[in-house]
Amino acid sequence: MNLWQDFLINDDRLIHKWMHYFPIYEKHLTPWRNRTINFLEIGVSKGGSLQMWRRFFGPMATIVGIDINPDCKSVEEEGIHVRIGDQGDPAFLQQLIDEFGPFDIVLDDGSHRMDHIRQTFEFMYPKIAKNGIYLVEDLHTAYWEEYGGGVEAPESFVNLSKKFVDDLNADHTRGVIAPSFMSKNTFSIAFYDSLIVFERGTIPIKKAPKSGQDVNRPGLATRLKNALR
Repeated sequence: MNLWQDFLINDDRLIHKWMHYFPIYEKHLTPWRNRTINFLEIGVSKGGSLQMWRRFFGPMATIVGIDINPDCKSVEEEGIHVRIGDQGDPAFLQQLIDEFGPFDIVLDDGSHRMDHIRQTFEFMYPKIAKNGIYLVEDLHTAYWEEYGGGVEAPESFVNLSKKFVDDLNADHTRGVIAPSFMSKNTFSIAFYDSLIVFERGTIPIKKAPKSGQDVNRPGLATRLKNALR
């Protein structure tokens, strides 16, 4: 069963998600199913999405949710852990890592404020698994002033992420952009409507070899055949 089907038949705790997120989740998260992973969702709300992730990732996943609202602690159940704290507090975030270990997947569905999103990302992204996934959703708030956003707002997480695209390609800027942690430890950045997905990873060797025949030069097989005539 895919996530969308799971959502449609859900009769347990409330889940509130944009419809177009589901194929994005499937695309990036399906390879992690039925593996021993640590998954962190920032923002618990009614707890339904934590249950959904538990069903999706399977019995070997550790599902962790955090929220600033103490009432969210009540949604804990077997396989689902809830911790109460501020997503912008580095000490609290470090406590999570100390307790559960590095997270393979982080999904930020928390306050949706630009300062909170940035603070959490700056602390957590370098600390997730080296091939992990970091998703920030509901980024329509990046265009809303009451959330610290705006089309030209420099602190908008969308605008910050646009710069990350240049960091990703720093090696090709002929020294204009110095390689950073983002450059050296990110494999891809995917932009969607209201959602950005970062895929950790490294490219140990950057080169572009050639394979196959040059149209102006006979291939090896042809040269060997001619030599044997």
